[in-house]
Amino acid sequence: MSRKLAFGFCDRTGFRYPIDDLVPQYENGIRTGLLVGKDVVDIDHEQWKLGDVNANDKQTLDDPRPDQSLIESRAMFSWNPIGIGNMDVEFFLGRITVSID
Repeated sequence: MSRKLAFGFCDRTGFRYPIDDLVPQYENGIRTGLLVGKDVVDIDHEQWKLGDVNANDKQTLDDPRPDQSLIESRAMFSWNPIGIGNMDVEFFLGRITVSID
């Protein structure tokens, strides 16, 4: 019998395949010993290779410092034509008063 006419059985499904359509199954880059059909083979995906991929992704900051510009970030600045000189702003609930000196 020639190889062209030979057949084998898939270790996963038990279906009959031409012998050339059976491929080895890999898991983490290592052959598992199974011969499976080309249409049912599980691809050895990169995400499953946990030992081979550097997954170190630091989420923390080394020596963090508190924000020193809190007061400056809350300051009110004037714009032309309002507040050309010093601008005093007072805020009240429901009402805004703008005074220009």
